Formats: sequence, C-alpha cells, structure tokens
Amino acid sequence: MVETSPVDQYLPIIILAALGALFTVFSLVSSAMLAPKKKPTLAKLSPYECGIVPNREPPQRFPVRFYLVSMIFIIFDIEIVFLYPWAVVFHQIATFGLVEVIVFAAVVFISFLYLISNGALTWGPPKTLQSGMPSRTSESTISRITAARSGSGQPGQAA
Repeated sequence: MVETSPVDQYLPIIILAALGALFTVFSLVSSAMLAPKKKPTLAKLSPYECGIVPNREPPQRFPVRFYLVSMIFIIFDIEIVFLYPWAVVFHQIATFGLVEVIVFAAVVFISFLYLISNGALTWGPPKTLQSGMPSRTSESTISRITAARSGSGQPGQAA
C-alpha cells in the first residue's frame, strides 16, 4: 500500500479552488474591459411599450406573496413525503407511529394556520382602513345619504 501525505490528499481540492478563483477574477476583469463605456441616453433609459410613450406614472408595485404560497406547497409536500413511508410500515410501528403522525399533522396544521393568518391566500393589495372615518353603521349611512341629497340641489327642493 502506498502512503500519501495530507498535502497530496488535499492537492486536488486546492487546485480546484485556485482554478475557481482564477476564473472568477478573469470573468470580472474581462467584463470590465469589454463592457461599453458610454453612458446610456435618456431615450434608452425611458420605458418602451409598443412605441407608445407613457403619459402617466405606473401604479404602485403589486405586493406578491408568492413566498407564502411556496411555503404552503413545501409544507404539504414534506407531509406527503413523510406520510407515504409511514403508511407502508404502519402495522410495524403500531400505536407509537399513530401518535407520532398525529403530532406531525398537528404541527403541519398549525403552520398552515400561521400562513393563512399572514394572508398567504389573500391576493391583491392589503386593505387599509382610512384614519378618521367613523365606524360604519346604518345610522351613519342614512345620515350620509341624507346629507348628499340635501346638498345636491335636486329639482323640487328649496335650496
């Protein structure tokens, strides 16, 4: 048997790390050297959509909560991955296995409730209450309608 020193064992890893570092440096330097040097014009910076010049500002960005939906998918995907082997060996693990899967399902359900409470399945912008508005009751609605009709100057009413 041939004895190898620790340096000989780590030499391929060191060479690979050095090649990776050289490739990174080469990529960054060549990109800096070959990139165009002139600044873009105002026309290139403006948005373009089918030749139409935009005449208003775009609306606020829509808050996408995809990460919450992906967390739900991962949670239930992991649950299925663990439930299949459990179902295969259910008779061998008996009561202990049943208790463990009930605990596991409870944890998954609690995490699902947490995601739902954070609005995982609520699509669209968050609804905010306007400050200073009184709570809406039937009396407040009637008073608003009455005030709107009396101030509108409809025909047949004395102004």
